[in-house]
Amino acid sequence: MNPAVNRVAVDITVILGSTQMPIRQLLKMGRGAVIDLDAEHEDECWIYANGELVARGEIMIVGDKIGVSITRMMSQLQV
Repeated sequence: MNPAVNRVAVDITVILGSTQMPIRQLLKMGRGAVIDLDAEHEDECWIYANGELVARGEIMIVGDKIGVSITRMMSQLQV
């Protein structure tokens, strides 16, 4: 592999779900508060690279680590 490729940074974002709430409610929240999302535990998440949707995935929990397993690449998605 080209050594220059190893120096390219990619910003990865994983979206599990979303919600809407008034800012006053958000400001009242403290440590340990739970925000309900519009997703179920079996739903796939959206994986973005530098702001572009590239894949879908499943959340994986291994020990005390959280990760994402890619289930479909963007070329396979019907968005």
